Amino acid sequence: MSELIKNREYRQKAVKEIIRELHDGKPVEEVKAKFDAIAGDLDPAELSLIEQSLINEGLEVKEVQRLCDVHAAVFRDALEKHPAPDVPPGHPVDAFLHENRALEKLAGEVRSSLEKLSAAGGDAEQAAVLELAAKLNLLWDIDKHYRRKEDLLFPFLEKYEITGPPKVMWGVDDKIRDLLKDAKKLVAGYRPGDKHQLAAKLDEALAQLGEMIFKEEKILFPMAMETLSEDEWHQIHQAGDEIGYCLVEPRGGWRPVNVDTAAGRDKLADAGARGYIRFATGTLSPQEIELIFSHLPVDVTFVDKDGTVKFFSAGQDRIFPRARTIIGRRVENCHPPASVHIVEKIVADLRSGRKEQEDFWLELGGKYVYIRYFAVRDQAGAFAGVLEVTQDIKPLQAISGEKRIAD
Repeated sequence: MSELIKNREYRQKAVKEIIRELHDGKPVEEVKAKFDAIAGDLDPAELSLIEQSLINEGLEVKEVQRLCDVHAAVFRDALEKHPAPDVPPGHPVDAFLHENRALEKLAGEVRSSLEKLSAAGGDAEQAAVLELAAKLNLLWDIDKHYRRKEDLLFPFLEKYEITGPPKVMWGVDDKIRDLLKDAKKLVAGYRPGDKHQLAAKLDEALAQLGEMIFKEEKILFPMAMETLSEDEWHQIHQAGDEIGYCLVEPRGGWRPVNVDTAAGRDKLADAGARGYIRFATGTLSPQEIELIFSHLPVDVTFVDKDGTVKFFSAGQDRIFPRARTIIGRRVENCHPPASVHIVEKIVADLRSGRKEQEDFWLELGGKYVYIRYFAVRDQAGAFAGVLEVTQDIKPLQAISGEKRIAD
């Protein structure tokens, strides 16, 4: 057994050196031959732990993201030996796999539509543009696939201190989103001279999409299956409907076998519902508090002084959807890597007292969204957290004149 451990430690050390050589610019062919000689049976979880270790030692997440396709090329043969996870129909991973098959099929249809456009002219060209636009609108459904992965699966991996690989993958997800957005804009305002630029955008987007499917099925999902408990998968399963599914509905009615949820938690909830909470200005039951927050005309999210998401209101028409698994998550892990520094700057300014609030506003889906961040302080002035308040103010901008209660 000790010899096995030593061999594994040696292999992991050697693979780390190989990854460092890749980042130093060594050719893939040279590095791959070295890898095949010492680590041809590397499993997905082991590779993820090695990448996490390198990030912990100071390798920049952006640098890992930049060369993640190169990593996949080097490790592909070893990872191909491992089949996709065997999960029952309806399990969260089965839903992801089922969506991947639908995405592969749709990606093939997008390629066919692009080929038609490349060869078309005149009226046929316009028809090909409309066909491609319809396919790209369908393909944008991939955003829900990525959001369930980022908002539901990644938080649980973070609990086990697996933070690097999810951040790398999230960055690539965002790159695919950006490529698809650019392609959709080119199609929406299509001119014959855009053919080559559109083809380049879509070729890269579809290639990245295919690589992401490989990384999910050969690295991410096997690692997650080895790591997460059945209870955690149950929570992911329950929250999936809040975000929605990509192209296809999940199959079957998966139910976990050994989950410590229903009975005990229901008793705790019932016991809490019988108590009342006394405020400085009144007394409310937990049920009344819940109802008040769910009926506010604004969305509210609270992050505590340690940067942990503690609460969000669950109104019927939230502007930015939230999943329950965001509770307990570090706020910087709730945003794409490209915007983390902005979030950290806002929190730092509010914490230090340089600012007491920060406001933003943008047009989004026919709404004029007003986003406000407030520093929350206790009676002694100590920082207690950040309150985010979001509201569609377009109806307010339309108000004029007066309407009195007597009217």
